Amino acid sequence: MYRENVRKPILEKKSILIKEKERPISSTQGLFSKHLKRIYPIGLHRSTSSLSLSSVSLSLSQNSNDSSLTDSSAVPLEQKISLALRLISPLERREVPAARNFQPQQQQQNQDSNDGELKRCNWITKNSDKVYVAFHDECWGVPVYDDNQLFELLALSGMLMDYNWTEILKRKEVFREAFDGFDPNIVSKKGEKEIMEIASNKAIMLAESRVRCIVDNSRCIVKIAREFGSFSNYMWGNVNFKPTINRYRYPRNVPLRSPKAEAISKDLLKRGFRFVGPVIVCSFMQAAGLTIDHLVDCFRYSECVSLAERPWRHI
Repeated sequence: MYRENVRKPILEKKSILIKEKERPISSTQGLFSKHLKRIYPIGLHRSTSSLSLSSVSLSLSQNSNDSSLTDSSAVPLEQKISLALRLISPLERREVPAARNFQPQQQQQNQDSNDGELKRCNWITKNSDKVYVAFHDECWGVPVYDDNQLFELLALSGMLMDYNWTEILKRKEVFREAFDGFDPNIVSKKGEKEIMEIASNKAIMLAESRVRCIVDNSRCIVKIAREFGSFSNYMWGNVNFKPTINRYRYPRNVPLRSPKAEAISKDLLKRGFRFVGPVIVCSFMQAAGLTIDHLVDCFRYSECVSLAERPWRHI
């Protein structure tokens, strides 16, 4: 009797365990399939679907708010696939506006936040004279290849020892008239009488030594043109016919002189030029576009760089 009482609980426990093992199989499958349909509504358990599990799960996780895919019990497989593809396509469309808005964003960075004016180099302020602003916006940093213009910029840069750019630019037309458009072939032929007439002109306000310096330099340019074909070939040959493009962010980074300017200055002095120290030559190179020293956030920086990178720039 004791053995019968012990066997009875053991048999009951075995029957309970068998029933518990049989029940969870069906319920677990139903629960798993139910949640699987919510996560992957296109029915990945079917082998006919051509979409990968990783790609669909990525798209669904990024677009989990789409309520049209939550219930898929009565939706055909083709429609489920098309709905899933609609989730993938917005990923490409989201990249397009970013690319389209890049240029306006660049333009917005090149504008002052206060009044919407174009962003210029920091040495151009609201108090700067209009002639100086125009020189910055139209001439400074633009590559120059004409002998007359190069001679003019070299002469004007030499005047920086006595005047600033604003004072020089205001009298630029007077200088052009006095020096015959800075044609070195004409200026080189000026005699003592013509030199004294220019020096005595109160509108020009140039000392006699400065006038003689410009005339002497024009004669040196004529000699260089005979040797190199043009003064432009000589100057641009010093930089391998390609402007030096710098990327300065602050005015303190812009040098007053450079190793290249020192080398050119040394060679010019050997050829008989006057008032062509490294600082003057560096200013000349900046004005003539031999070096691009606009600050990177200035609106003229990209424009001058594009001009400097033209394949036909030196022709």
